[in-house]
Amino acid sequence: MVEIFENIRKIYEFKTPCQDLANHIEFFSESSPDATRQYISEENFSIKMFPSWTPTFYINLGASYHITVGNRTYAVSKDQDIAILRNSIVERHNAPTDHIFTVKFYPGSLETILNINQSGLIDRVTDLSALLPRGLLQSVKEARSFEERVSLLEAWLLNQHQNKSNNRLHFIREAIGNYLQGDLLPGINELAEKQFVSSKTFNRNFHRVVGTSPKNYFSVIRARTALSAYVLRDPLFTPTAFGYYDMSHFYKEVIAFTGQKLTVSKRLI
Repeated sequence: MVEIFENIRKIYEFKTPCQDLANHIEFFSESSPDATRQYISEENFSIKMFPSWTPTFYINLGASYHITVGNRTYAVSKDQDIAILRNSIVERHNAPTDHIFTVKFYPGSLETILNINQSGLIDRVTDLSALLPRGLLQSVKEARSFEERVSLLEAWLLNQHQNKSNNRLHFIREAIGNYLQGDLLPGINELAEKQFVSSKTFNRNFHRVVGTSPKNYFSVIRARTALSAYVLRDPLFTPTAFGYYDMSHFYKEVIAFTGQKLTVSKRLI
């Protein structure tokens, strides 16, 4: 299965976080064995996801599996839990015995909640026991349901959060909001002006929180948004609405983003 081109969400359960964590966590999810059997005919399959710069925890409730991050494939044992940044293409190689509990954070939120700069997760798979207490991880694994796992982890994260303020994170959130409200068209200089800083300061703060330049991050957002609209076969789709010069420019960005030609990708729909 391939993200954007196919609905990878249909084989998972999802839950949004409580209000106090809603600005930091996009969702909690857990693979559903019943849904997997319903929608996936192959015994072994993979799920491919494109860059998003969203730190993600994978707590393993099932068997061992393999995950490819960028150009390297890692073996994850049944007792191992991991964290990845998703700054590159990620492909998780699944089996019928897989059972994964996931927490997906918004960019920069790990620093506010856990004082962890996400740039340290770039291009690697990190053992989650280095970031979370082993006792907490074990409790999550032993919980009797998805809802109980969410409650356990949510309560712990809330306790760690304790209404901490993070001016840099607020700065980045505001910049991302300005970019989205500007229909994906504002340039870096314009975004910096809206926050009353120089482009140099804007770039430095953004890189410190997210781990990459604003130009690179916003190109990811733009590619995701434009490609999603294109895949839906919207008859009104035009690449210029997303800041691309023409279809040729859009096609080149899709190749850079997905690693494959759009004509090939559309066969996956």
